[in-house]
Amino acid sequence: MPFFTADICDEHRDDIQVLSHDYKEYGGVEKVQGTIATIKLNEENSDLITMLKEDGKGRIAVVDVDKAFYAVVGENLMRFALENNWKGILINGFVRDTKITKTIPVGLWALGTCARKSHNKQRGQRDIELEFGGVLFRSGDHLLADEDGIIVTHKYVL
Repeated sequence: MPFFTADICDEHRDDIQVLSHDYKEYGGVEKVQGTIATIKLNEENSDLITMLKEDGKGRIAVVDVDKAFYAVVGENLMRFALENNWKGILINGFVRDTKITKTIPVGLWALGTCARKSHNKQRGQRDIELEFGGVLFRSGDHLLADEDGIIVTHKYVL
């Protein structure tokens, strides 16, 4: 179903949160919608790899790494997302391999790019509330993104 985030904001203004403009697009699609699955990481991405190797069921992974200056997603994780039916990945952090990630038909948004990745293995937490960019994210919420921005709602609006 076609949608426009601006129209949804107008029609459902009391139910919509709008993500800060700080997040840039690095994926191969401009328009994405899906149910959110959250994960909190401590720099290193092995728990995200595990998550993206599971059936995404059309969901969008929302990842918080507290803006740590390490790449969390690159070409390989985007391929896992594509192969396992994830619609997108939103990261409160950084990405790499962007020349390639922009060719993979999965949504990808992050604060920017960083060539290095972290090797500091620490456990992450899944399906917890995350808050960044002026938005509260919960697993099961809905994320919609297009050229005008990224919005989140606790109730399905389409």
